[in-house]
Order: sequence, then C-alpha cells, then structure tokens
Amino acid sequence: MPMSDGIRKGAPDVRRELFGGRGEVQVWNLLGAPAEPFTALLSCELSAGGSVGRHVQQEFAEVVVGLDGKGEATVDGRACALGAGDVVHVPRGAVLAIENQDDAPLRYLIIKARG
Repeated sequence: MPMSDGIRKGAPDVRRELFGGRGEVQVWNLLGAPAEPFTALLSCELSAGGSVGRHVQQEFAEVVVGLDGKGEATVDGRACALGAGDVVHVPRGAVLAIENQDDAPLRYLIIKARG
C-alpha cells in the first residue's frame, strides 16, 4: 500500500492542467484550517506522465515530500528528484514545476508555512 493511502479523507479536489501542465492532480486538504505557522498540508496525486506547470510561490514557502512514484521537481531551474523519501524546499518567490516521470501516479505532500 502506498504511504499516502492511510491519510486521505473524503473526495479530492481534481485539478486539470494545473498551471499549464498536463494531466490531472488530485488534491486532498489534510489540514482543513490553518494551524500556525502552517497554512496548508496537501496530499497530491499527479497522473502518470502528468505535470504541474511552472508557477511562483507568491505567498508562502513550502516543502514537497515525495511519497510514492518517480518524478522531478524543478525549483528556479534546478532539477530535484521527487520520489519516496525525497524532500524539496521551495522558498517564497521561487518558481516550481513538477513532472511525473513514470507510468504510475506520483504521490507527494505539500506543506506550506509562514516564514
């Protein structure tokens, strides 16, 4: 069982071609409401071969934690592995893109915090 299956509740918010990417991302909001200093805790599943397009982290810094699958996060043009156990720091103001490099879903958490 993938690590993320035990923490999801309810139906996901399905986002297609997020930030000009391809495929779909299913997003579960695990936090529900802000819990300072955290503003979001999201469980995400990016479809096989999908991507999340380049976008700026305008308001909050975030950490992306790989749970399952094989992908890549690009932060300000620097490629970082994104698979089980990988952690990627995305400072406020940085440009992020995510690519699923596998024929299975890429599962990851996004943790946003004030800072």
